[in-house]
Amino acid sequence: MPKPEVDYSLYLVTDSTPAILGNADICEVVEAALKGGVTCVQYRDKTSDTGVLVATGRKLHQITQRYNIPLLINDRVDVALAVGCEGVHIGQDDLDLPTARKILGEDAIIGVTASNIAEIEAAARGGADYLGIGTVFATATKENTKSIIGVEGLQEILLKIAAEKWPVKTVCIGGINASNISRVIWQSNGKGKSLDGVAVVSAIMAARDPEAASKELAQLVKSPPAFARSAPTIGQQSRSPKELLSMVPYIIKAVDNKKPLSHNMTNLVVQNFAANVALNVGASPIMANYGEEAKDLASLGGALVINMGTVTPDGLTNYLKALKAYNDAGQPVVYDPVGAGATAVRRSATRTILGGGYADVIKGNQSEILSCIPGGPAIQQRGVDGGDPSGASSPRELALATRELARLRRCVVVTTGKTDLVTAGGSVYAVDNGHAYLGMVTGTGCCLGTTISAMVAAHPNDKLAATLAGVLLYNIAAEIAAERADVRGPGTFVPAFLDELYNARIAAVKGSGEDAWLKRASVSVVSLD
Repeated sequence: MPKPEVDYSLYLVTDSTPAILGNADICEVVEAALKGGVTCVQYRDKTSDTGVLVATGRKLHQITQRYNIPLLINDRVDVALAVGCEGVHIGQDDLDLPTARKILGEDAIIGVTASNIAEIEAAARGGADYLGIGTVFATATKENTKSIIGVEGLQEILLKIAAEKWPVKTVCIGGINASNISRVIWQSNGKGKSLDGVAVVSAIMAARDPEAASKELAQLVKSPPAFARSAPTIGQQSRSPKELLSMVPYIIKAVDNKKPLSHNMTNLVVQNFAANVALNVGASPIMANYGEEAKDLASLGGALVINMGTVTPDGLTNYLKALKAYNDAGQPVVYDPVGAGATAVRRSATRTILGGGYADVIKGNQSEILSCIPGGPAIQQRGVDGGDPSGASSPRELALATRELARLRRCVVVTTGKTDLVTAGGSVYAVDNGHAYLGMVTGTGCCLGTTISAMVAAHPNDKLAATLAGVLLYNIAAEIAAERADVRGPGTFVPAFLDELYNARIAAVKGSGEDAWLKRASVSVVSLD
């Protein structure tokens, strides 16, 4: 019998333990799941004796055959042979792939668990039909998990498979449920190799209504998450600077008209400054670091700023709650990975946040942005300042890295420095506005994130143009403020800067030549040929 073409999109892995299955009958649960839309079933039972495994496997196979869905047996090649099912799934500590293939033959489906590049390469080169990649998130259904790879680890593996052009299918597993399944699929498919499916365990096996749970998951597999509706599109990614500049007054007017909420989760040092910046660009600020408030705040139609200035376990928990709330509401998120390259704790926190949700805009200095790239360069950052770290990339390399991050994360990325870089994965725009005083006042980088949040909240369907408008408003206001006669240094610069943010906003609102400040804009496209 030739090897069947398998749809791995919604892959059910069974669990017979009382903690998950309860008093339910495994065969009834599996049949209900098949009615709901499950496309592949793996029978996993690590504790029963061989006789029970074979008897249950045969019952399950009779059911899956009625639905023309393949049944795979976890680990036990002998049980798969006795049952006569379509194949097996083996882990790193189970029978090796070459032996399993020799026993089962070329027509059998063989999947292999893999959680790192070395395991992926061995399985792909060894002829595995598909890879079970994980564990993506922590889960109670599998003990002794070697590592939690997160969405970032999943992306790294998919990029490697794409680069090597290995013809192997991919399924991710570990903590996948209705709350994250759409996001994981969407985030993982940004470039190169896409996921072929997701494997779920307790989300179906422990559900009160497995058929309804399966229907919901099957629909979510096909549906992009709420935030994806306004993610950057191909047409938006590459436009002339002139076209983008023409939109700036309109976007600033939109902020003034809508007064969007700018929900800042930031450190105490900059809260007052950030609130004043938000008010002067036309937004309505709230400084709220408690994640439980985020669901209500997200319903108000604004944007969230996660500023990683202070990293604590409680703070990280609150960030993730807020991130989920804004993602679920389809409202924009601006992420500022402050000091991401400085310590192992901050690098870990960055991975957790980026793996825990979607950021519409990622803004940081060179070290911070490079630290956000899966498997990217780990340039040591000396602190949270914006200065170039030791071993800094060339301007072209930095522009390429900025674009790469935007493509991987499917978002807008801003890399700040003497020249700011802005991209949504297409053209990389260089902004040569600003003033050195911005680097001499605590919180100015944080407040750029606040400004951008106001723009993307007011103009969410074109976040590239909105982000560029925010960068220009902020930097040009700094230039004008620094030139004022009453400004003698960083101390007198701050109030003047707030004045000029307000003045530029009012000029844009009035129009009719009043927004002459925009003529200062210096925006060009970085040549990456």
